[in-house]
Amino acid sequence: MIKPPPNVLELPLHERGLLALKAAVEEVIEEHAREGLPLYIWRDGKVVAVPAEELRTPSLDQPRVLPVAEREIW
Repeated sequence: MIKPPPNVLELPLHERGLLALKAAVEEVIEEHAREGLPLYIWRDGKVVAVPAEELRTPSLDQPRVLPVAEREIW
């Protein structure tokens, strides 16, 4: 889980917004993995479904964060 730095209120607004967006995306990935739902992402110019099984790490059974290229949300 992404934890904000202790000086989060001293950061510029755009950096705080980016931290909030990253935390929200991480939460969505965890929820989809927990519920067994696919996550739809943009890959190679197409929308593809990533099965919930691929959202979990095989050894720890913990949700993983998709690489940046796979986390496009717009």
